[in-house]
Amino acid sequence: MVNITDEALERWLKEDIPYMDLTTYLLDIVEKDGEMHFFSRDEAVLCGTEEVARLTVLKGGEVLEYLPSGSKISPGEIFMKVAGKAGVLHLLWKTSQNILEYASGIASRTHRLVEKARKVNEKVSILSTRKVFPGTKELSIKAVLCGRGLPHRLGLSESILIFKQHRVFDSSWDKPAAIIEQLKIKSCEKKVVVEIEQPEEAIPLCKAGVDGLQFDKLPPEKLVDLVKVIKKDFPQILCIAAGGINEDNVEQYAATGVDAIVSTSMYFGRPVNIGVTMKDPKA
Repeated sequence: MVNITDEALERWLKEDIPYMDLTTYLLDIVEKDGEMHFFSRDEAVLCGTEEVARLTVLKGGEVLEYLPSGSKISPGEIFMKVAGKAGVLHLLWKTSQNILEYASGIASRTHRLVEKARKVNEKVSILSTRKVFPGTKELSIKAVLCGRGLPHRLGLSESILIFKQHRVFDSSWDKPAAIIEQLKIKSCEKKVVVEIEQPEEAIPLCKAGVDGLQFDKLPPEKLVDLVKVIKKDFPQILCIAAGGINEDNVEQYAATGVDAIVSTSMYFGRPVNIGVTMKDPKA
């Protein structure tokens, strides 16, 4: 689904165990055989089991069973079992738990946003912003996908999205048609999207040839009539709502008829409560 390299997995693990597990070593249990089981204390959408499975194999453990990312899990449900030496299990424990808790949290929040939005607008897309904590992007994007969302922009290299911070450097934006025409000549296969903060900016930009408008922090009551006009007179133009959208107001924004909703809220919140038990299979 997402290309997360072995190097990245090893880097995450090394943050927790830079040299050795001193406690396990001093207790002289490193070579004891054991199993580690993961279960959820919450209802959630799961994400990260493939990465934990790969880490297990990389460190010489064995994956007994697991549910794939994207699965819905219930409180108390065991969704993954791995086996190996006690030294390996303790090496994997906390990093694996962190991956599962944080990624499943993002997946679950994304899923709730999608469910709420599509109750009132079955065609609307839920898109995540670029506001991920540095170093966590691959796993965060995978989690959004598991929750049935999509990334808005994977990076600055892939799409044209013009903000007011761009326009401040070019005084000719009072006549945007020429600029938009040149952008389409220079990069004919890309859509040109402009973010606006004021409703009165919308129609002139539609007439100038934009492919999409991103409405930043416009409240739903102002968006609903504006979207109706754009969809009637410029049906080919994408309408995207952004800015402060979360589980509390996503239904209101979806009801305006926009094509997509951009949110950061799926990235921030309580992780899923994942429990871990270990056992000696001979006991």
